[in-house]
Amino acid sequence: MSESPPTAAPVCYRHPSRETWVRCTRCERPICPDCMRDASVGHQCPECVAEGRRTQRSARTAFGGSVAGRDGVVTKTLIGLNVIAALIGVALYGADTLLPNGGLFGQLTQWQLAGGVFGPSFGWNTNQGVVVYTGVYDGGYYRLVTAMFIHYGIIHLLFNMWALWTVGRPLEAALGRFRFAALYLLAGIGGNVAALLINPNATSAGASTAIFGLFAAFFVIARRLGGDTRQILVVLVINLVITFTLPGVSWAGHVGGLVTGALVAAILAYAPRDRRTVIQAVGCAIVLVALVGITLAKVASVTA
Repeated sequence: MSESPPTAAPVCYRHPSRETWVRCTRCERPICPDCMRDASVGHQCPECVAEGRRTQRSARTAFGGSVAGRDGVVTKTLIGLNVIAALIGVALYGADTLLPNGGLFGQLTQWQLAGGVFGPSFGWNTNQGVVVYTGVYDGGYYRLVTAMFIHYGIIHLLFNMWALWTVGRPLEAALGRFRFAALYLLAGIGGNVAALLINPNATSAGASTAIFGLFAAFFVIARRLGGDTRQILVVLVINLVITFTLPGVSWAGHVGGLVTGALVAAILAYAPRDRRTVIQAVGCAIVLVALVGITLAKVASVTA
């Protein structure tokens, strides 16, 4: 009786020089220790793991956003941009920019405002002469965005950044990065458009237009999730009292940001689950188009 020839040991499909008796639990190809990926049962090869990740649906928040927003990267980026604007002021005009109405906060603030000193252009005397900047009525529409990143001194900056840090992170975690960024920018622009529309001759700047929108959005999101809204209501009432009692505060900008933020949050929170992303995107686009239309109509009525 002849003996059977010995069976050759299988080799790793990725490393033919390595013998192995372990096989991928999905494709059953031999895999060596370097190619083993832990699975719920046994091990899988790198290709099967990659294929599983491609076909697996990524985790989403209750409103369709990515759970990656839990890291707060958009909130941190917005705070960083505001701090960078302050540092630019220090670099250009010295440390007095950190004082209320000093340096950058007294000069460039008006350059960046949604409102400001209106006419086709405006300027003021400096040590170098007369500086003239383009006004909103002369096409300086960028102010409706950049005004969100300029503050009247260090106290104004720190207060707004604390509020953004406190409210922004939970909202970003609930909505996801892109939806939160859209909410913030639309609320800020909405507040600046309201300032331009209602009180155009009053200078205003700061992230508070967007932050009031975040306050309103926090209330809407909490209601949608069935959470407690009492704390955010107290915060809203206190800030509205400050808005309407302290001199020099742009109530139009704050209320405009509040209304816009509430509207955008309602679109994001109450969009039907079926085709939710499309409805959210179209709703936010409609808000943006409406804000652009209001701005153009206002400019046309003044420059006609």
